[in-house]
Amino acid sequence: MLDEKAWLSVSAVIHPKGVLLGAGQSSSVALCTAMSPIGDAFRNRLRMFPSLINCCTIDWFQAWPTDALEMVANKFLEEVELDDHIRVEVVEMCKTFQESAQKLSERYYSQLRRHNYVTPTSYLELILTFKTLCSLKLWHRGEKLDSKGGGDVLPRRVAFQESARTEVNTFRNRYLVGLQKLDFAASQVAVMQQELTALQPELIRTSGETDEMMVKIEKETVEVDAKKMLVAADEKVANEAAAAAKAIKDECEGDLAEAMPALEAALSALDTLKPADITVVKSMQNPPGPVKLVMESICVMKGIKPERKPDPGGSGKMIEDYWGPSKKLLGDMKFLENLKAFDKDNIPAANIKKIREKFIDHPDFQPALIKNVSSACEGLCKWVRAMEVYERVAKVVAPKKERLREAEEELALQMKKLEVKRGELKAVQDRLQALNDTFAAMIQKKKDLEDNIEMCSQKLIRAEKLIGGLGGEKDRWTEAARLLGIRYTNLTGDVLLSSGTVSYLGAFTVDFRVECQREWHQLCQLRKVPCSDDFTLSSTLGNQVLIRAWQIAGLPVDSFSTDNGIIVSNSRRWPLMIDPQGQANKWIKNMEKANKLSVIKLSDSNYVRTLENAIQFGTPVLLENVGEELDAVLEPVLLKQTFKQQGVEYMKLGENIIEYSRDFLLYMTTGLRNPHYLPEVAVKVCLLNFMITPLGLQDQLLGIVAAREKPELEEKKNQLILESAANNKQLKEIEDQILEVLSSSQGNILEDETAIKVLSSSKVLSEEISEKQKIASLTEREIDQTRLGYRPVAEHSSILFFCISDLANIEPMYQYSLTWFIGLYLQSIAQSPASDDLGTRISNITEHFTVSIYRNVCRSLFEKDKLLFSLLLTVGIMQGKGQVNDLVWRFLLTGGVALDNPHPNPAPEWLSDKAWSEVVRASKLPNLEGLFEHVQEDVAQWKQIYDSGRPHEEQLPGKWRPLVGMERMVVLRCFRPDKLVPAVQEFIVDNMGRTYIEPPTFDLAGSYSDSNCCSPLIFVLSSGSDPTAGLLKFADDLGMGGSRTQTISLGQGQGPIAARMIETALKDGTWVVLQNCHLATSWMPTLEKICEEIITPENTHSDFRLWLTSYPSDKFPVSILQNGVKMTNEPPKGLRANLLRSYLSDPISDPAFFGSSSKQEVWQKLLFGLCFFHALVQERRTFGPLGWNIPYEFNESDLRISMRQIQMFLDEYEEIPLEALTYLTGECNYGGRVTDDKDRRLLLSLLSTFYSWELIQQAQYRVCEGDLYYVPSHGPYQSYVDYIRNLPIIAEPGVYGLHGNADITKDNQETNQLLDGVLLTLPRQTGGGAKSPQCSTIGRRLHHAGLHAHRPLPRLSLTPRHRHQRLQWCRTRLSWSDSEWQRVIFSDESRFSLGGDAQRIRVWRHRGQHQDERFVVTRPEDLVSLHLHPYRTICRNCEVVDELAEDIMSKLPCDFDVEAVMNKYPVMYEESMNTVLRQELIRFNRNNIKSGPWNKLKLSVVV
Repeated sequence: MLDEKAWLSVSAVIHPKGVLLGAGQSSSVALCTAMSPIGDAFRNRLRMFPSLINCCTIDWFQAWPTDALEMVANKFLEEVELDDHIRVEVVEMCKTFQESAQKLSERYYSQLRRHNYVTPTSYLELILTFKTLCSLKLWHRGEKLDSKGGGDVLPRRVAFQESARTEVNTFRNRYLVGLQKLDFAASQVAVMQQELTALQPELIRTSGETDEMMVKIEKETVEVDAKKMLVAADEKVANEAAAAAKAIKDECEGDLAEAMPALEAALSALDTLKPADITVVKSMQNPPGPVKLVMESICVMKGIKPERKPDPGGSGKMIEDYWGPSKKLLGDMKFLENLKAFDKDNIPAANIKKIREKFIDHPDFQPALIKNVSSACEGLCKWVRAMEVYERVAKVVAPKKERLREAEEELALQMKKLEVKRGELKAVQDRLQALNDTFAAMIQKKKDLEDNIEMCSQKLIRAEKLIGGLGGEKDRWTEAARLLGIRYTNLTGDVLLSSGTVSYLGAFTVDFRVECQREWHQLCQLRKVPCSDDFTLSSTLGNQVLIRAWQIAGLPVDSFSTDNGIIVSNSRRWPLMIDPQGQANKWIKNMEKANKLSVIKLSDSNYVRTLENAIQFGTPVLLENVGEELDAVLEPVLLKQTFKQQGVEYMKLGENIIEYSRDFLLYMTTGLRNPHYLPEVAVKVCLLNFMITPLGLQDQLLGIVAAREKPELEEKKNQLILESAANNKQLKEIEDQILEVLSSSQGNILEDETAIKVLSSSKVLSEEISEKQKIASLTEREIDQTRLGYRPVAEHSSILFFCISDLANIEPMYQYSLTWFIGLYLQSIAQSPASDDLGTRISNITEHFTVSIYRNVCRSLFEKDKLLFSLLLTVGIMQGKGQVNDLVWRFLLTGGVALDNPHPNPAPEWLSDKAWSEVVRASKLPNLEGLFEHVQEDVAQWKQIYDSGRPHEEQLPGKWRPLVGMERMVVLRCFRPDKLVPAVQEFIVDNMGRTYIEPPTFDLAGSYSDSNCCSPLIFVLSSGSDPTAGLLKFADDLGMGGSRTQTISLGQGQGPIAARMIETALKDGTWVVLQNCHLATSWMPTLEKICEEIITPENTHSDFRLWLTSYPSDKFPVSILQNGVKMTNEPPKGLRANLLRSYLSDPISDPAFFGSSSKQEVWQKLLFGLCFFHALVQERRTFGPLGWNIPYEFNESDLRISMRQIQMFLDEYEEIPLEALTYLTGECNYGGRVTDDKDRRLLLSLLSTFYSWELIQQAQYRVCEGDLYYVPSHGPYQSYVDYIRNLPIIAEPGVYGLHGNADITKDNQETNQLLDGVLLTLPRQTGGGAKSPQCSTIGRRLHHAGLHAHRPLPRLSLTPRHRHQRLQWCRTRLSWSDSEWQRVIFSDESRFSLGGDAQRIRVWRHRGQHQDERFVVTRPEDLVSLHLHPYRTICRNCEVVDELAEDIMSKLPCDFDVEAVMNKYPVMYEESMNTVLRQELIRFNRNNIKSGPWNKLKLSVVV
């Protein structure tokens, strides 16, 4: 928590290019806010929060200076391996790239009105891209590993990284190693032939020795075999004896097996006895009977004599007592051991007999009973009984043991004899083995010789295969290695140029990109940075196999589109593609289709969820229809803000933390034709201009027409393309495999049979594929020759597309999609007349398609732009044929740059100075040399042209009589620009035909027939036009009237209602009319989403139609404009067109209405007169105040109600009520709109010409002077239409009741409107005449600043305190960027210095001594010695600037002589005005730009 004394310091840090920089710190808390001044956001925030200005420290960060750029480049490039002198030049090149890209962006906007921002972020992107491309080589999807790792497909984006230098060097070394292997194989052939010759005799000798040894071995083998037989017999006898002995032994052991368990049990019982147990027995004084019995049996068994004692029973006899000896026996310390070691095999017979007789059968001599008395005696009892059993068994076994002993003795004797014989056999065998070993060695030697001979033969064969198979590659590999060596040397410059292209040039059109690349390349060569002589982006970063795959996926085949694809795959940022024609969309969808591509829009409700899934699973995403702003939730994705936890990479997207997969790809496309992405958006993405190029469009159109005209050839062509791509890929893989095998083979390649087999099979496969490829290439060339026969169609159609695409510069509603264009193209191919003659067929297609384009486009153009479109078509087609000189065309449009004319005007009384200057400048054009001299010599004849009422039809005087076409229009522009419009019409008729100056009339039914349920119909409104009545009438005619057509006028809160109406109409198959869409710009994105996602074929009733009306608006959705049917409904231009429109429209075109009156002849005359009157009052508006004091919006409803009144009055009255009709028409229908009394009087006067008895009674009543315009005789409907069609396109002013010169102002306005409209469609890059291309840029800047030769320059304050004011003036009025103009200070009290070089001059004021690192200028005269011009800050090498400055200076007045004035008008008390005069003169002289040594410099800089 902050205490009360803690304070907050807010610093608004604004960078002109939108880059966030650091901010200062306070003692407690510092808050830094970064804002970009570009766009409206900063301005709006300042207005909403004034404290941002009042309570903040505002720092304006300028563009990075040169030394900052240099330091940054040095810091980032210190890790890149470069020579010191190369590093210095690379840094300079990086600085140059940044500065030249800024200037290119300014010229890009100046000429094409397209925005592109170059920021410090762009500079960092350049350096990082250079480092990345130098140190990393990106391998893309579908490529295979060349290492031993096998052929697993790598991940899509970056699967394998390798140093670029290392990669190039590796490829080169592989070729060199391959060449070395081939040279080694060739050198080994002679050596191996010598070895083969030397080995043959040795092989023969070794074979003889081996045969001799074989005979000897055979003899020894017989002796050994005899010995083996003897030994085998003895072994048989010995084996029999051994078997008998074993049988006896087994029998003995079987008998003993009976006694052994008891014996072992007795011994085990003895083991359980302890000395304490024996002591217990020993200590018994009067032992029990069983104890005595057991001890007695022990004594008997051991042969111990009993003591004789008197019978305790008193019998007096002596009895044998064993207890005494027993106690002695028990007292023996080794009693138990002696029992265990008792000789059980030699028990005396008497003892064992006594045991059996006395003890064994004794009832008390049982271990179980004795156990109850003494446990020790139990074990002794068991021992005695076991000895008895053993002795009994041993008696049986003893004879058998004797036989066993005898058998073993016999066996030993036999074995002794056998060993002797075995020894003899071993000696023989050893001798035989020695012979065999020698024989084997000789056999191995023979085999080795044979193998060596075979190896030599195989090596010779392999060498022949290697040399024969790969020898043909030697020259190609040598050249490839040489080129790779050159590429290795040039890698630094090529990668630098590629980095600049990727970082800066993506957003530019093809002309700007190529021009900038060429300049950078020349500069790179000039600075001695190693680079290729023919640098291209595709040769440096491209992979031909991958590029071919892109083209198969839909990428246009031109180099510009290929470069775009390379930039997409090599940029560090996600691509945002400007794609108004949908080419990038198509390519991305086809290319990523197999990788589970997700297509999303920002308008989708679940697009974030889709994006999260794609990021987690590593699948590609295509974000379509991006606007000029991106959703903030995308920022982590765009900036790749990831972090790691426990070794796993994560990204925070919104509130969710998700796992980030490196396989994730993001593509973005926008359908906007000219989007304005602010720097804060542009720095996060890689902007790419994917607008289609003429070459790319021609290839597409050629494929379409070939597929329609020759479907079998086009199908075969497409198949060959796929096969060729697969073959080339396989050939590349085979070559890589061959080189890999050669380079990885260790030692002698001729000894590696596997390698040779791989090489041989690979080469055979390669030759087979190459042969197929040759056949395919030959077939493809034959197909291409056939296809190229239709190239004129593709070229012509491509010109038409770019003509109509330029119309969007005139009106934002003139938007046409490539899909719509191709649809008309296919329609023309199908509907144009067929012919077996190719030339005739091509002519039929081009003519039909041109007319189709003209008619379809014209119905969506305003009347003012229809002739303009015809002129654009005509000139575009002629330019495609090389029939237009660009200098002449530009001069016709602009009149050239107005400089001081050194030649005097020969006829100032009728020829204006402006016209004369244009004549002089036109004389510098081709085919017009000497024009102004001829005018000077023959003024009278040229005056006839000037005075003519129809100068465009007059013959030019003298040698200029045969002048035709554009040059003739240039001459007409100089003398009579007001008649340039009819001249243009004649020019169009001569080159294209009359069809192209007679635009089709409004045809609602035709537009409806061209639509479908999913394509909206759009009325583009003009002032006074209202198509609602006609639309509702049309709906009634089709049975869609009443409740089946719903209308709503859009505005605040009407959007949701309109959406519900559309939803209902989709199901019911009714019509919805949305009026005034321009008033609901905020709802337009919703309407666009409805048209894209809801109005789909599967959801829409076939009868549904969506009708839209809107004034021109740049907020109207482009996708709706491109996919809809656009129409304009305004009065046609010209009397003839207006009349024709009336007769071809409802209700006159309805035969029932036209022939419905009972007074048919009068009806048709009055109807024609009314239509003529209607056309007349509308056309008079074009004459300005001469036509009407106030322009009135007379429209079709006035005409419609008036003609129905005529029909009704004629049918209801016997006599014709002319007065009533005049009143209704003149005072009510038309007059109701008229507010000026003079205009009302004029209206009634005009109407009296047509509502008159003369018109009714006279045949062919003339409605104006002359015989051309009259009321046709009574006849059928078609006779009136034919008469109207034969009228002149342009009517004379007299037809409208005006003077013959009344149309001069109107015609001049039409001419200017036409030329200005054409200029809007052309790049703003060149001016008329022979001056440099920068001239028009200078002129436009002067025009925008309000500076003209006849106007005084704006006064600039000269005090230092107004420095910021002057800077702002230069920025806002001249639109200079900081890179062009660093500081502008005009001060008589200060010194000025010039810094920079010939391409960049900066002027700044400084106090005190300032020493520039190159030079110091303190006087204006030093400019001459330095040969430097400050205006080159704006226009490099532009000679027009100096001429303009000189021209302006020559027209400015000189300083007043203040001293002379003071002498004549001295300061006196009585004459206060003298003081005022003196002060004003001093002020004038001070501000006069012509005075003072620096003022010419000031003017040049301003210009």
